[in-house]
Amino acid sequence: MTRTDIEIMATGLRFPEGPVELPDGSIAVVEIGAGRIIRISGGGKHEVLAQTGGGPNGMALGPDGALYVCNNGGFSWQQEGEWLRPVGLAADYTGGLVQRVDIATGEVTTLYDQCEGRRLSGPNDIVFDDQGGFYFTDTGRVREFQRDHGAVYYGKADGSSIKSVVFPLFAPNGIGLSPDLSTLYVAEMETARLWSYAIAGPGVVHKRPFPSQNGGETRYWTRRLPTPG
Repeated sequence: MTRTDIEIMATGLRFPEGPVELPDGSIAVVEIGAGRIIRISGGGKHEVLAQTGGGPNGMALGPDGALYVCNNGGFSWQQEGEWLRPVGLAADYTGGLVQRVDIATGEVTTLYDQCEGRRLSGPNDIVFDDQGGFYFTDTGRVREFQRDHGAVYYGKADGSSIKSVVFPLFAPNGIGLSPDLSTLYVAEMETARLWSYAIAGPGVVHKRPFPSQNGGETRYWTRRLPTPG
C-alpha cells in the first residue's frame, strides 16, 4: 500500500474509534477523548452527532437504525507533542455504560451500566446477532493497587436484559461473529490471544473443560515468550 491509496477524511479528532457507515453514506465515529460522536460526510465535513460524555469506544448500528455505543467511562489524557494518550481513569469516572443514540435527534439513552449487581467497568466493542441482541466486551479497569477483570456480556437491544457470557478475561477488546453467526470471536489484549466460542443460543456459548482457560478454544497466540535461562 502506498500513501496514494489512503484518503484522509477528517483531521484534528481526539482519539477516534468505532467507525460506522450510516444509511445516508456518511460515517459516524466516536472521539474517546472528547466524549462525543461525530458524523463525517462528503468533502471531509464533520459535525457533532451526539454528546455521550465519558469515553465512547466501540459502536454498531442496531436493527432499529440507532447507534449502540460501548462507553468505557472516560480516561484522563496526556498530550505529548502530536500524540494524545490515555494515562488513567477520568477524574469523574464512575463506571462504564452501554448507550443507545438516536441518529436523527442525537438523543442518548443509557441501556446498561451494570450486570447482576456488578458495575460495568470499561465496555469496549460490540457486535449484533440476528436475535435482537448484542455481545460486547468489557476490558475491565486497572487502578494503582486494584483491577477489575474483563468479561463478555450479552444484552438485548431494547434494554430489557443483560447477562455475563464469559468471565474472567484479561482485557478483552475486539469482538466479532462468524459469517454464519455460529461462532463468537474475542480478542484478549494482555495475553495476545484470540478466543473462539461455539454459540449455543442467544448469549450462551459452549465452554470447554479444564485445562482450557476461559472455556474457549485458542486460535492464535502471538506473544513472544522470554527465553528460559
